Amino acid sequence: MKLSRRTLFLGMALGATVAVPLAQAAAPAVKLNETVKIAWIDPQTGLMGPVGNNFIKTFQFFAEKFNASNPAGVKFEIVYLDNKLSPAESLNALKAALDQGVRYIAQGAGSSVAGALIDAVNKHNERNPGKEVLYLNYAAVDPDFTNSKCSYWHFRLDADTSMKMEAMTTFIKDQKDVQKVYLLNQNYAHGQQVSRFAKEDLARKRPDIQIVGDDLHPLAQVRDFAPYVAKIKASGADTVITGNWGSDLSLLVKAANEGGYNGKFYTYYAGFVGVPTALGTTGAGRVYQIGYGHYNMGGQMDAWMKEFNQKFNDDFTTGAVVHLYTLLGEAMAKAKSTDPLKVAAALEGLKVKSFNGEVEMRKTDHQLQQPLYLTVWQKADAKYPYSAEKTGMTFAPVKEFPSYISSTPTSCQMKRPGAGAS
Repeated sequence: MKLSRRTLFLGMALGATVAVPLAQAAAPAVKLNETVKIAWIDPQTGLMGPVGNNFIKTFQFFAEKFNASNPAGVKFEIVYLDNKLSPAESLNALKAALDQGVRYIAQGAGSSVAGALIDAVNKHNERNPGKEVLYLNYAAVDPDFTNSKCSYWHFRLDADTSMKMEAMTTFIKDQKDVQKVYLLNQNYAHGQQVSRFAKEDLARKRPDIQIVGDDLHPLAQVRDFAPYVAKIKASGADTVITGNWGSDLSLLVKAANEGGYNGKFYTYYAGFVGVPTALGTTGAGRVYQIGYGHYNMGGQMDAWMKEFNQKFNDDFTTGAVVHLYTLLGEAMAKAKSTDPLKVAAALEGLKVKSFNGEVEMRKTDHQLQQPLYLTVWQKADAKYPYSAEKTGMTFAPVKEFPSYISSTPTSCQMKRPGAGAS
């Protein structure tokens, strides 16, 4: 596999009409005048290809923004590699990147892939001192990655599954109309964790709620969810909790609409590619999403959302990419270096202002601490005007959860370079 098959260098200067990135004041401006290559390893083909291609647009868009202005004075060069949502293909892509001297990798779609990459990066760094690689995880949310499997070389920019469930169930506990819950999730690490934490958190906060179904289905393989919807209806569930994403969520809500299911959905990724179109107007007031941002954040984010949509005819959905560039720029300025070993040390405990307020890269486990938002699907209006996928509908904020509420404890015993477990 040749690394150059889809390489995009985004180093052009932007005009005065382009907004500069948020908050880069924590570290003094330095001019390293270096190019930092980041290998992006995620799906471009298959059922999850549309999600990956939206990620590509997001990395492209914000590379332009941050190349125009970042406190380290670096230029980001993104190398796009299609892993087909396969751990084996991802390891091949990682090897190709390493062979070309790339020392930063970014991945987000699929915790099965993330687990394989963490192991591979750990082994590479142990065997190749002085050529260490950092793994920037912007969307793979298995809590184990910042607990039992935590790694000094892994930094997570999304909120993990347990953090989102903690916030979601904090809201659900006060919703007296939620009595019977059906859990439907993808059968891999993330989906299994959604099921586990939903049951644990609801038992603690609302022991009266009945779990009337708990199904796992193959990841990115189901094309007809009608049988699952029939089971949900037969169970008498008034609420579905699902961590599904991509085609597995868009096809689920499509089947629910067609099957006449009128219960509520509490989701992680209903704002992502294809799902708003599948929801249409029938999900108004019934579909909720938990995440670190939403369509109607205001200020700079609204301007970026509008510009992104005009440029790509697509919605910007993955704010963790903003965190990635913001934190890298700050850490490289602080370290006065682009060397991953020095940048990793600078990232630990780093606090920056991002689009959703102040965020902190927790030193203990490399899990970003940040506010979360619960939103509801409704008609776009003057207060919340963004039209998702041009449906005339939007996700409007219902409740914000500060970092200290959504934060969950960690069991991480991290081994740092040159030291024992700490």
